[in-house]
Amino acid sequence: MITISNEILNTILKDYEQKKTKAELDAINRKNKLYFNIPKLQQIEDDLNKFAIQTTKSIINGNKEKIKLLNDKINILKNEKLQILKSKGIDLGYLKPYYECTRCNDTGYITTENKTSEMCSCLKQKLLNISFNNSNLSNLEKENFKKFNELMYSDEVDIAKYKYNISPRKNILNIKEKSIEFINNFDNPDYKNLLFTGNSGLGKTFMTNCIAAEILKKGKTVLYQTAPVLLENVINYKMSKNKDNLFNFYNSVLESDL
Repeated sequence: MITISNEILNTILKDYEQKKTKAELDAINRKNKLYFNIPKLQQIEDDLNKFAIQTTKSIINGNKEKIKLLNDKINILKNEKLQILKSKGIDLGYLKPYYECTRCNDTGYITTENKTSEMCSCLKQKLLNISFNNSNLSNLEKENFKKFNELMYSDEVDIAKYKYNISPRKNILNIKEKSIEFINNFDNPDYKNLLFTGNSGLGKTFMTNCIAAEILKKGKTVLYQTAPVLLENVINYKMSKNKDNLFNFYNSVLESDL
């Protein structure tokens, strides 16, 4: 578990609250504008709310026949609403908030199957970035598969120059294919890890950033550190008698998905 000061955590959670509020206000504004232009949608919304209240009362009173009748009316109205939106080329999701994280709806926490609350991976990742990743994951907007350009690599086959019987371009495309395969099989415990080797400037960091970006999209956590820092902390933890100061990093290494 990542240890961090309450002050920093509260600041992050305040940012979450602001993002959540903005997303929900934007959704309300979109809906109000849409309903103003299409009054029939507002009428349907009002009727749905009215029937929802009536259904609740009927459930309390145990009136099953009325519940069924109200549910039928509600379904008819929902279908009518959907048809109106489709006719205007509008997706139903347009009326919902656009949360940055759809797992926790920008709250930072999710409810597990056991009905307990735990940190969402997006909040864990923010804490990892602050505590350990520093600037290591700051280039993901520039270094991802959308920015990948195989034309930067020569298509010349020169065994004497490149030490391979394929061109650098073919080689990097093979590496990209293996990287995507790694991402697609990330949850498979039997799938092997990747090790990139080569001289500086050949694209190792770029490719690892591409992988990190895709893994983060999957809702996983990524701890990104240099090998010397990683190994030094692990060794120090193993050898030190006073492990308290090193426990945080060591535990985060073990708990991070990647």
